[in-house]
Amino acid sequence: MSDIHAYERAETAPGEAGFGDYVQLLKPRVMSLVVFTAMVGLLVAPVHLHPVEAFAAILFIALGAGASGALNMWWDADIDAVMRRTRSRPIPAGRVRPGEALGLGLALSGISVVMLGLATNLLAGGLLAFTIFFYAVVYTMGLKRWTPQNIVIGGAAGAFPPMIGWVAATGQIGLEAVLMFLVIFIWTPPHFWALALFVKSDYQNAGVPMLTVTHGRRVTRNHVLAYSVLLAPIPVWAALTSIGGPLSLAVALVLDAIFLVGAWRIFRRDEVQAEADGYRVEKSFFGFSILYLFLTFGAFLAEAALRPWGLGGW
Repeated sequence: MSDIHAYERAETAPGEAGFGDYVQLLKPRVMSLVVFTAMVGLLVAPVHLHPVEAFAAILFIALGAGASGALNMWWDADIDAVMRRTRSRPIPAGRVRPGEALGLGLALSGISVVMLGLATNLLAGGLLAFTIFFYAVVYTMGLKRWTPQNIVIGGAAGAFPPMIGWVAATGQIGLEAVLMFLVIFIWTPPHFWALALFVKSDYQNAGVPMLTVTHGRRVTRNHVLAYSVLLAPIPVWAALTSIGGPLSLAVALVLDAIFLVGAWRIFRRDEVQAEADGYRVEKSFFGFSILYLFLTFGAFLAEAALRPWGLGGW
């Protein structure tokens, strides 16, 4: 495994970084998911913050997510340089030095945690601090390179934002917050394993022990189906709580049916079929999995928006 600090010792001077390079360090695509699910957690909570407080809460949660992304890119620059889909990132491309990414990540971590705690409550700030630590240290520096269960356990980091949003509004953790956490936590493995099925060589070349690398694609397909079955009842359960209603229940049932059919199709395929059509089914499942999460949380948000009119909720 190459040394991350080799990038700092490189003789070739990096190109000049632009504003967009520093934005890319914050992983804006991941941040958009974090912001959306955190916003849903905050807005569906039974306690409503002042709009200025709510905006501040989402802003600082987003900064915390960006901090995690910067720290992840700092540590993973060596493997990012090997993988085709990440080699153009600012650090391996030489536009940003690792030390700059580390400084940005640490600075944003401190600012986001302290300011969220001051803007809302200490529990929310503490949860954000734990989330950053879990993603940057437990997952990125530990699990990712050591175990094929990396994405299973590490998925908790991406599952905390709706819980943080809920806690920012209420000051406590409720059943609804736990269920929103579980939706993302159980959704994460099949989502990433579907990706790993068609980019196996990337992970293999980088020495990342994804399930496809350590146990093969057949075992990975089995796991995609198993976790999809485990996921199915969770959004349905959430739809039956105070954050749900007929709309979110209907959405959960339809999305679950499509998700399970996709997982079953992945399970039934062999590598000859998959390679012959360029992993079309796996790519389709991966794309739909993103839509699955956005529509599931969007339905909870719609219930909250309709409730004042007597149209949402139970």
